[in-house]
Amino acid sequence: MTSFAARTRLKICGLTREEDVDAAVEAGADAVGFVLYAASPRAVTPERAAELASRLPPFVTPVLLFVNESAAGAIAALAAVAGASAQFHGDETPAQCWESSGQGRHRFLRAARIPLGAAGAGFDLVKYASDFSRAQAILLDAHVDGFGGGGKAFDWSLLPHAVDAHLVLSGGLTPANVGDGIRALRTRCKALSVDVSSGVEASRGIKDAGKIREFVAAVRAADAFPS
Repeated sequence: MTSFAARTRLKICGLTREEDVDAAVEAGADAVGFVLYAASPRAVTPERAAELASRLPPFVTPVLLFVNESAAGAIAALAAVAGASAQFHGDETPAQCWESSGQGRHRFLRAARIPLGAAGAGFDLVKYASDFSRAQAILLDAHVDGFGGGGKAFDWSLLPHAVDAHLVLSGGLTPANVGDGIRALRTRCKALSVDVSSGVEASRGIKDAGKIREFVAAVRAADAFPS
């Protein structure tokens, strides 16, 4: 399978404060995520997301996370945040993702909720990636009650060995295990990125700048020793 040179892109998600945006940028994040889902402890409004995203320098992408948002609501939020991509994390169909992205005006990620434990072997990621072929990447998260991984990691070893898509590993990542996740999956897809939220927090919705730096350092250390 064709692969890009090893440089794992990374996103810090669930940002709610200016200082956390700044810490993510200073540590070297490629993207930052804002949760536009009211039930989340990390939720922000579209207006707040736009305020926070206005701090970003060039080439750092803001990503807006939606859960079963209306197409009109998603399109309006994306229009309010310059350069934003979307992340669909609910029950959205391929057609709904396409409509809510403004029919491709905004690039989008589609979350795949992978069952925990041995049940993860039954998730057909190859078919899922094909169904959502218009997505920029498939984001892999653990399937728990509600939406979001809840800091849980699924069994990476149960995923297919060849997926014709860009993948984003998420769910239960920390500075201690992200290197293992990168080494386990980077040869199984077009390119692998990682996404962390709870693993770099002091408390829900409040990031820890030191943990962010540790996480980025662990990713770069994994890149320094390709498989």
